[in-house]
Amino acid sequence: MQKLFVSNACTLDGMMAGPNGELDWMKVDEEFDNYSEEMLESADTLAFGRKTYQLMESYWPGNKEGSDHVTGLMNSLHKVVFTKTLKTTDWNNVDILSGEIGGEVKRLKEKDGRGIALLGSGEIVTALTKLKLVDEYRLILSPVVLGKGKPLFPGMDEPVDLQLVHTRTFKSGKMILTYHPL
Repeated sequence: MQKLFVSNACTLDGMMAGPNGELDWMKVDEEFDNYSEEMLESADTLAFGRKTYQLMESYWPGNKEGSDHVTGLMNSLHKVVFTKTLKTTDWNNVDILSGEIGGEVKRLKEKDGRGIALLGSGEIVTALTKLKLVDEYRLILSPVVLGKGKPLFPGMDEPVDLQLVHTRTFKSGKMILTYHPL
C-alpha cells in the first residue's frame, strides 16, 4: 500500500501563492533542487487538482531552467489530476480522475509503489486532510510573509493535530518541516 504525502511550499503566514497565484516569492536554488529531486524520487505518482495541474502542464514539458533531473522526473512520472471539468490533457502519463475523491485516492493508495506526491492543489489538500487520507505533510517553509494570498489549507474548519517528525534547514533560511497526522 502506498503512502500519500503532500509536498508544498508555503510562507511564514501560511500562503502557498500570492492572491493571483504568484510564486515569485519562492526562490529556487541548488538546495531546493536537491530536495525536489529527493522528493520526486520518493514517489511514482504525482497528484494534482485541476488548477495546479494546468499550471504544471504549461510549465514542465518545455522547461529549460533549473535541474534537468527534476524536469525529467516531472515529465516522466505517472500523473493523476482530480477534476470534474477537464476532459483531455496534453502532458504525457496523465490519468484524469473524476470520481469521488476519497474513493479515487483509496484506490491509488492500494496499488504497489513508492508513494503518491500531492503537489500544490490547496483545495484537494484540504479535502484529503478532512478525509484523513494524507499520510505525511512535507512543507517547504520560506522565510517570507505575503500578507495575503492563497492559503495552504483553504476552507479548513476543524483543527488537525500533527506531529513533527523531521526538520531540515537550508542556507537560504528555508526549512523542510515533515509532519504526520496524529
